[in-house]
Amino acid sequence: MDATSYPRLLGDIGGTNARFALETAPGIIGSLRILPTRDHAGFAEALHTYLTETGTTGLRHAAIGIATAVTGDHVSMTNHPWSFSIAEIRSRFGLDTFLVLNDFTVLALSLPRLPEAELEQIGGTVPRAGAKALIGPGTGLGVSGLLPSAAGWIPLAGEGGHVVFSPCTEEEEALARFARSDLGLSHLSAERLITGSGLELIDRFLASLGQQPDTAPRQAPEISRAGLAGTCPRATAALTLFCTMFGTAAANLALTLGAVGGVYIGGGIIPRFGSFFAASPFRQRFEAQGRLSAYLAPIPVYVIHSPTPALLGASNALDQHLALPQT
Repeated sequence: MDATSYPRLLGDIGGTNARFALETAPGIIGSLRILPTRDHAGFAEALHTYLTETGTTGLRHAAIGIATAVTGDHVSMTNHPWSFSIAEIRSRFGLDTFLVLNDFTVLALSLPRLPEAELEQIGGTVPRAGAKALIGPGTGLGVSGLLPSAAGWIPLAGEGGHVVFSPCTEEEEALARFARSDLGLSHLSAERLITGSGLELIDRFLASLGQQPDTAPRQAPEISRAGLAGTCPRATAALTLFCTMFGTAAANLALTLGAVGGVYIGGGIIPRFGSFFAASPFRQRFEAQGRLSAYLAPIPVYVIHSPTPALLGASNALDQHLALPQT
């Protein structure tokens, strides 16, 4: 890859913030800017602001991860009104390459490049050669993975967070019934419970059982703060149940992908739980999978504590794309 392919634009676009950076040489990433999406009419306007502020010229290649499914030229965000045409952005900014990938697909591509110091291991032994799994609750439940190939890692783009919720205890069965009634749904996905809004639903469920029932409904940040501080037994119970059920979701993904290369946890929630998560029943539930418990026991789980992992993934996506024969 010759020097004229730099600088390269890397982006991580969420519903609240758009993060942009420049890769000026292999692995050298700087000029990070975080732009609130509400301050810009669209993606093109935010990108124009970034390029103007940084004085960037001669840009030829760009890759971004964005919080929505990407199925064609037209990209429309799920939890934000931004929408755009990939071809129009490429033309407007004079780009040779403009890769737009789902945010968890890009995050998956960061896994081989994450420094060990930015990974917290939760159980297991050492990773083996094979698939890697990625899962992470936030506003939604992101799911992806990496499959090894002779040409490099192949990222998976899917909607695994929408699989049917799998209760494993009578309490979780009762929670599922409560959730269906509360939400007015017949189909209950894992994402309905293992997300920020899911934590709020779990808290309401526990209140319905008589745990501090007079407490007003709370939002996820308040529940997390009280649970982590140990100042509210109901909040602590909600976090514990959340982590336990997340163990089931992570185990299901590991079994589906054969993720002997490790299970990685991203998203905006679990990394904030710190030592609470490590001490929670997550790992116990992860391994408690009947006849396959011995298969799961050595698989390491890693919590990602990198500040901008998606930018590493966007760089990897460009490396792989530009290494392909161009037609």
